[in-house]
Amino acid sequence: MSVTLKDREARRQAPAAGPPKGTASRPRGRLARLRRDGALLLLMLPGVLYFLVFHYGAMFGNVIAFKEYVPFLGIDGSPWVGFANFQTLFGDGAFWAAAFNTLSLSFLQIVFFFPLPLALAMLLHSVSRGNVRKFVQSVVYLPHFISWVIVVALFTQVIGGDGLLNGLFGEDDGSHLIDVFGNPTAFQPLMVVELIWKDCGWGTIIFLAALHNVDEALYEAAAIDGAGPWRRFWHVTLPAIRPIVILLLILRLGEILNVGFEQILLQRDVFGPETAEVIDTFVYYHAVTDGMWGVAAAAALFKGVIAAVLVFAANKIAHRMGEQGVYR
Repeated sequence: MSVTLKDREARRQAPAAGPPKGTASRPRGRLARLRRDGALLLLMLPGVLYFLVFHYGAMFGNVIAFKEYVPFLGIDGSPWVGFANFQTLFGDGAFWAAAFNTLSLSFLQIVFFFPLPLALAMLLHSVSRGNVRKFVQSVVYLPHFISWVIVVALFTQVIGGDGLLNGLFGEDDGSHLIDVFGNPTAFQPLMVVELIWKDCGWGTIIFLAALHNVDEALYEAAAIDGAGPWRRFWHVTLPAIRPIVILLLILRLGEILNVGFEQILLQRDVFGPETAEVIDTFVYYHAVTDGMWGVAAAAALFKGVIAAVLVFAANKIAHRMGEQGVYR
């Protein structure tokens, strides 16, 4: 018993042990953390300012939807009209036609565009030669950095009425082998094809990063058990990358009413507003061309509310499925 008391007294009087040699003590306090992460915070500052000014700050402009906005009077000087702009908007048949075009085009993009990056990523992931994989990856990723003006011009020069294909394979009497531009039935398929050509590589990079994190031992074990390529995909690959797929799908649902403003604006006059009008172009022409700023702001606010509801609902469904989603 006395030995135990002496040991306790010795331990109490012994100096506190410092951190092991070769390890730095953890910085304490906000000032220490600021000194430690100052360079990273400075790198983040431009991006944070961009979102604060052009995204969150711009949200205060939604008050225009409740006013008869006149640019010369400003927001404060414009009279308040309440929900009159929304009544005008919902009573306009052109708005509902634009909303229908937006939803149908977005549906085609989700069905035909969303799975292609995953399929291309799996194809590239199965290529054993690294140089071939890097080359194909760079080729399919490059169009993402090309502006829509160049993309539309390229498609016009290839499949337009006076384009390359009609020039090579067209008849001598001037008849067109391919008649795409100006054909109302070809508008939405053309928009999807252009989107696939331009942005398929962007999604491929994300899925490739997810596929690289899948344990190869799982594929080997499944192959030993006799699982074919389809069963390995269904039982190994898909469960491993399901969080990424759900995350991208939720983000895509949030963009369901954004079907490519610049892309469609460049080709709207060719196909006609009855065919090519979407919500974004409806907002642009009603505001800039017609001067109906309040109605245009009401349409934009309505679109934003619908997008927010879709994101929250999809994220809630992801939680019910046991996934993290965009946020917890």
